[in-house]
Amino acid sequence: MPIPPTVSERLNSQGINYQIIDDVDIAPLHQLCSVDQLNQSQMVKLVILQDSMGHVQALIPADSLLDLTRLNELKGRQLEAITPQEYEQMARSQGLDHVPDFPLSDSQPLVVEKRLMANADLYLEMGNSGHFLKLSQSEFAKLLTHAQEAEFCVPLEDFSPGSDDRASIEHSVQRFTQLRIKRRLEETLEMPPLPETAERIIQLRIDPDAGVGDLAELVEKDPSLAAQVVSWASSPYYAAPGAIKSVHDAVVRVLGFDLVINLALGLALGRTLELPKDGPHGVTPFWQSSVYSAVTMEGLVKAMPSERRPSLGLAYLSGLLSNYGYLVLAHIFPPYFKVICRNIEANSHVDPYLIEQHVVGVDRETLASQLMECWSMPEEVIHALRWQNYPGYQGDYNVYARLLYLTNQLLRSVDLVQGPVHTLSDRVFSELGLEREDALAVINHVVTRKDELNQMAGNLGG
Repeated sequence: MPIPPTVSERLNSQGINYQIIDDVDIAPLHQLCSVDQLNQSQMVKLVILQDSMGHVQALIPADSLLDLTRLNELKGRQLEAITPQEYEQMARSQGLDHVPDFPLSDSQPLVVEKRLMANADLYLEMGNSGHFLKLSQSEFAKLLTHAQEAEFCVPLEDFSPGSDDRASIEHSVQRFTQLRIKRRLEETLEMPPLPETAERIIQLRIDPDAGVGDLAELVEKDPSLAAQVVSWASSPYYAAPGAIKSVHDAVVRVLGFDLVINLALGLALGRTLELPKDGPHGVTPFWQSSVYSAVTMEGLVKAMPSERRPSLGLAYLSGLLSNYGYLVLAHIFPPYFKVICRNIEANSHVDPYLIEQHVVGVDRETLASQLMECWSMPEEVIHALRWQNYPGYQGDYNVYARLLYLTNQLLRSVDLVQGPVHTLSDRVFSELGLEREDALAVINHVVTRKDELNQMAGNLGG
């Protein structure tokens, strides 16, 4: 079945001439977008929204962000993206895993971003069929007889500098931006102070004479933290021989000093901010995403050549705190957090940090890194959090940021965390000294141990 019957029926009934392109001949959509003669402005994405009045279909270019506020002003409605479950139901009704990027119903209002009309040819992905529909502009227009053309999208290039010149642009604005955010964090927003336990752990980290006994004594002064560390070490994931009865056991017999001290620090910080009650549809719960990231970082570091490995504990901590900015964002911008969540739902093809930049002018990673700097956290973690979306980052401690980027992409590729999946170039692996096969083995191991990791996350959340 090259294309779904519902699509072919509509094309034939309206006398639309089209080409079917097999992904074996050209490449999947995410690779197609990088081919020289094509670009993402030619790729059509379908977004289905709804409110109390019913559904609305929106066709947008893949290189754009659907501005939900702008669209709602245009339609005079309160539209939100439908849930992933509703997309699945629609797909199943057509015998597919995914809804095709194609308007299927004239009974539902259709709005089309005007920028699509500037392309000679357009490409629409046909669900899970492995095929794309190629339409000329004149044939595409036949689908839009009852559609409203409007400008309600923002090109990603408007607020997303290319990776090649990111460093130079950041250098010119970094001081102003960082000082402004830092002042807002420290003075205006009354962020919670660094927990006393975390302060003590940081001091212990930099004490060259600190030993297992000092760490166990410190952690055990906080019964809740001690219970979490013990439950972590007792998890079937680590398959410890015999029962783990104390923090000392957890350090000596299972996890090691470096891992436990960074785990304890991450857990202490994780309890500082409340988990937001709202969130995008399908978002991975905070502690689950933290656990997935931490153990993936652990696996990737162990897979690296020994002479190129960074600190396992700091890599682990970077993973554990990788989405801490999500909590900071909800804490600092409560009136806008709901708007951000709704826009993320409507733009599953766009990285969340770009949506956050568009809505509030700053992303969760920048906020988290600045807060970590206020709290005098390790530089490695600060840079990892700040630059985790930029695989080409060449600055200080770039190995941690690159590992976190790879971790995020691997987790997205197996649907353990939310977000668009980008093609991983060979350079990403070579700069870390990793073989692609070894990285895939790491993420496959995480998938097979998902239930055990979820249990660990549940203990932390509790």
